[in-house]
Amino acid sequence: MRILLIHNFYGSEAPSGENRAFLLEKAMLEKNGHEVQTYTTHSDNLRKLGVLGNITGAIMTPWNPMTYDRVRRIVKKFKPDIVHAHNTFPIISPSIFYAAGDVARVLTLHNYRLFCSAAIPMRNGVVCTNCIDKKSVFSSVQHGCYRGSGFATLPIAAKISLHRSIGTWNRAIDSFVALSEFQKNLISKGGIDPNFIQVKPNFFPGTPDRIPYSKRKNSVVFAGRISEEKGIDILIEAWKEWGPDAPYLEVLGDGPLKSKLEKNTKGINNISFLGKMDSSEAEKIIGNSRLLILPSIWFEGFPMVVREALALGTPIAVSNIGPLPTIAELANGVVFEPGNSKSLVEMVQSALSDKKQMIERAAASIRAFEQNFSETTNHNILMNIYKSAIEKRRSRK
Repeated sequence: MRILLIHNFYGSEAPSGENRAFLLEKAMLEKNGHEVQTYTTHSDNLRKLGVLGNITGAIMTPWNPMTYDRVRRIVKKFKPDIVHAHNTFPIISPSIFYAAGDVARVLTLHNYRLFCSAAIPMRNGVVCTNCIDKKSVFSSVQHGCYRGSGFATLPIAAKISLHRSIGTWNRAIDSFVALSEFQKNLISKGGIDPNFIQVKPNFFPGTPDRIPYSKRKNSVVFAGRISEEKGIDILIEAWKEWGPDAPYLEVLGDGPLKSKLEKNTKGINNISFLGKMDSSEAEKIIGNSRLLILPSIWFEGFPMVVREALALGTPIAVSNIGPLPTIAELANGVVFEPGNSKSLVEMVQSALSDKKQMIERAAASIRAFEQNFSETTNHNILMNIYKSAIEKRRSRK
């Protein structure tokens, strides 16, 4: 199959799970013998331009005529069977779906930016789905949901309104890829026909080396962006409440709360902030941990770190919000109430005290990976999505 993959890479100063998912999927397709061509842009190019870059990004977000023309020419020359976009924000824009001609188009929904200007359905530390429920962007502009600025939010709100009004989402795209059933249901509330949304979670490539659970060190791990929506402050509070008897907590990643939390945990010997590291280093730590904790307080898509943990046989403990409890159920994971440090301590403490059950959870994690999140399973799902998109495009002619 001939596939044109399209992606706007986010800035390199904040490593993105979306960027990693795009590169992994490209490698998977090539490994399985497909002919792949890419069209990509980088947000770093805008940042180098300073204020001019901000203005350029704002103008191009709703509709970029230059990327329309470039993709149209690539499609004409490459003649793909599928045009598959992952992220079009901020430079590429949804104009590329109109440049595809008669070719089937697929869009992966890594977040909720189709209807939510912030991409994260959250405002002031609380889940907010106003723009999805009301099918209106007024609230996002009013509250400055993108970077706390109504002015900065305007271009994204304009994009959402424009493409809702001209029917882009229901007429110019043949298959949407949601990362979970939860995300599919929420996106369909925004106005997308659920028959055009198919579920394909993120995957882990290959089969990793695993450390037997009984030989792992007495530590647990958090890996991700150190920010409010990830609930990392709740996790730190839980560890303070647990006290010196709590297992060693290793925090991987970077983000706006890192320096504050490091300062607040000085003198606490069982919490360590290890900072940003490459995926192979992170996998070693996750694979040698007794538990991965994901205390998110917002609707995740499908965190890349979850499929890493399951592949490595590391049990997961997640907050009871969005798609996380459903994923945990597949792997017999631990579930606690979001934003509740006492619930987190109670559930994690109880789980770790039963060593036999934790070994069983580790085995369940591996089974969940092999059945749902392996590369082979993911490729099969993606091929079915592509075939469905091609059939839908033919029926539209």
